[in-house]
Amino acid sequence: MNDRRDLGWVLAGQFLGALADNALLLVAIALLVERHAPAWNAPALRLVFYGAYVLLSAFGGAAADAWPKKRLLLGINLLKVGGGALLLTQVNPLFAYGLVGLGAAAHAPARYGILAEVAQPGALLAANAWMEVATVLALLLGTLWGSLMLEGVAVLPMAGSTASAAAWTLACAYLLAALCTLPVHGQGASQPRALRQPALLLREFLRCARLLWRDPQARDALAVTCTFWAAAAVLQFLVLRWAIERLGLALSGAGLLQAAVACGMIAGAAAAGRWVRDERMAALLPLGLALGGLLAAMALVRSVPMAAALLFAIGTLSGLLVVPANTQLQRRGLALAHGGLAVAVQNGSENLASLVGLAVYGAAVWLHAAVLPMVVMLGALVIVAMAGTARLRSA
Repeated sequence: MNDRRDLGWVLAGQFLGALADNALLLVAIALLVERHAPAWNAPALRLVFYGAYVLLSAFGGAAADAWPKKRLLLGINLLKVGGGALLLTQVNPLFAYGLVGLGAAAHAPARYGILAEVAQPGALLAANAWMEVATVLALLLGTLWGSLMLEGVAVLPMAGSTASAAAWTLACAYLLAALCTLPVHGQGASQPRALRQPALLLREFLRCARLLWRDPQARDALAVTCTFWAAAAVLQFLVLRWAIERLGLALSGAGLLQAAVACGMIAGAAAAGRWVRDERMAALLPLGLALGGLLAAMALVRSVPMAAALLFAIGTLSGLLVVPANTQLQRRGLALAHGGLAVAVQNGSENLASLVGLAVYGAAVWLHAAVLPMVVMLGALVIVAMAGTARLRSA
């Protein structure tokens, strides 16, 4: 019973923190507009976040090993409270977003690592599925919540602009996420001396990266998750442009279409937790090919109902792929290295892939590439990545 309560508190803290994370982007952009910042600051928010994540990947995993994960999650959420408070000053929101990115570098190893502490061994895949459901549900509702806050709805009655009131509300959400960690019965630090030698730590991170990328099972899972998150980073912006130019929607309607992907991911993650065994992940690789085909098929869609159905299917396939991949990576990581270090390698790889994806997308936009060829190219790249993974497995 304690295991279930602990897992519930961990999931609640993850939901609240991720809810605020996903609303933060809209609030930060609104503050940039309010302060007449240059237009390039808006896309730079994501680059700053991913950049901080990648640079600190080697140390985030070690932090999850060096400190009790419960205490680390508490500290990270308090750091995010500071980031929300920083938005209320005249400091550029890029710094506040970067501060949240610093916390995120250690958050993923801590939250996935604590799942192994609070879940029974046979229930680890189901716990991962619920973690994905909580994260994606927060993505869905966080975007909606951010939009409502900027319209003056669902914010604390603070003085100042609507964007400032939203920043206060986000800080309170991060504080609630921090409080959710207090009842959790976590374990002690697995490697208390993990942060004592930074140079050795970096070498260990690189060694662990080589181990995971050379291990057939871990490599398959990493290829799946890196491909997915790189595509997701691009798709977040590409769907907005596609919906406006291809379907004639306003920005608000285009944003709601993104919710179809999130709903599909919730359904796919829940289905994976109930019916998919992580040992069969290799058999799910053909779903990656289908995912790429559906992405490319966006170029053929002209109606909103068909677009919503297609994006829901894209999200469902994504959830079915990512949950088993995450579980397999955790188990292989525990077998080959320390759990926190392995998750740090995973997240560093995924965010580096996201950075590359966003850089390529930004270059295409700068070159005034049309939206439909970009949609087809994204689908083709996913197909190539999944086919390459399958070929390596059969070699």
